[in-house]
Amino acid sequence: MEHDEISRRQTEQKKSMSRDNIPRKGLDSSRPHRGVVDGHTKPCDECGVLDWRIDNSRGEVSCGGCGLVVEENVIDPGIDWTNHENSTDRSRIGAPTTHTLADKGLNTTISHSDLTSGAAAKLGMSSKARRDWRRRRVMDERSKTRASRARNLVKANQMVRDKSGLPKSMQEEVCRLYRILSHQGFVTGRSIAGVTAACTYLVARKEGVPRQIPEIAETFQVDEKELSRMIRHISRKFNMHKISSPSDYFGRFISDLKLPPNISLQVDHLWKVLQPRADLWQGKKPMGVAAALIYKAAAESGHKRTQAEICAVAKVSEVTLRQLNRIIAGLFKSLGEADKN
Repeated sequence: MEHDEISRRQTEQKKSMSRDNIPRKGLDSSRPHRGVVDGHTKPCDECGVLDWRIDNSRGEVSCGGCGLVVEENVIDPGIDWTNHENSTDRSRIGAPTTHTLADKGLNTTISHSDLTSGAAAKLGMSSKARRDWRRRRVMDERSKTRASRARNLVKANQMVRDKSGLPKSMQEEVCRLYRILSHQGFVTGRSIAGVTAACTYLVARKEGVPRQIPEIAETFQVDEKELSRMIRHISRKFNMHKISSPSDYFGRFISDLKLPPNISLQVDHLWKVLQPRADLWQGKKPMGVAAALIYKAAAESGHKRTQAEICAVAKVSEVTLRQLNRIIAGLFKSLGEADKN
């Protein structure tokens, strides 16, 4: 019993010394170990020992004295493997795969910039070696695009990157959708630009940043009727039907018209009043309804824009805008009379 009491006292003394950072006595003595990790620099609340340990395999931060777990799901700072399928060769070389490239970025590409005279001189290549590598580069490019489907995929991906104007994540989705259509034979006999434009339109509408058909048709240089027909085919095939709301166009139209940001508050207020009256705006072009609300809000706030300017941005006719203006004005007039009564 006496031996247990002595060992207990020694343990408590060590903990106290570790807590107060007091050096141990004797030869070659040193200060006790103070284990800290990011976000945990104070002693443990349970035992008072400053000895935090992180387990990257379990994603936990725990106390080395009492074992108290104080944090879970810690981000692993270790190696990020790119080859997930083959566990025997988990290589970290190269960028992650992407659908915006026809080969998903897995093939090795010989850069043309490395074979110029200046770059070759820096790399120590002779003129004969440079000619040989140029020939290999041509053969490599031809071997990648030998099949017509692969050549079409390269062209479509290039269109998406150059003309879509979408963020990187949405470009990935557009290219993935086009790749599925290409493998199913949907592109055969149809315009590559038309299918690419339709995929761009559908993905943008699905993600809540819709583009207008006239704008997409002009950017990809396709006919509007052909584009509309392609959109119907693809949306029916993949069940991608979605009705655009006028609110999806508010931010973009306000930005294109160079109106002050506080206009959006008034436009949202008008839309909240109009939205429950579905019989007034459903069946109308959502771009036209958005344009009419912005026209009214701009006129009331002193930042008036002409009907021609708003129609040019919204891609609707002035006749359509005037009709919607009359409908909205009649609604708010009736609401005002109801409030007076």
